[in-house]
Amino acid sequence: MSHRLCLLLIDDNPADLLLAQEAFAEHADQVSVSTCRDGESALAYLRDRTHSLPDVVILDINMPQMNGFEVLRAIRADPELRHLPVVMLTTSDSKKDIDQAYDLFASSYMVKRGNFAAFVEQVDQFVQFWRECRFKQDRESLSTR
Repeated sequence: MSHRLCLLLIDDNPADLLLAQEAFAEHADQVSVSTCRDGESALAYLRDRTHSLPDVVILDINMPQMNGFEVLRAIRADPELRHLPVVMLTTSDSKKDIDQAYDLFASSYMVKRGNFAAFVEQVDQFVQFWRECRFKQDRESLSTR
């Protein structure tokens, strides 16, 4: 059984969203990506029960109104959402930001690579890792048949 990894990408920058969508498009057979442009709409999306929760949330830090840390804090405070893996994807390599993300129980912290080819490689590794993590039991159950 082949599942598609469902992602929610939260970033206020339209150019960054477009680049990420292009990078993930190379994995269209394995990944579906939904997007939100701010923290409030992302939380509304996550709390909306008319669709399934994503397998992984990808969250930028620097956003207006509600920054990524505030969104992460809200996700971790919500009993219906706290189990979701949240990966911080940002340009910040500040130790303070990294420490704060992990203090708030981010699942991972990725610094966006500087050029598109390197970013695509980063996305390739991300997809491989999270497909392995989220669908491991499916492969194991198939191998025991």
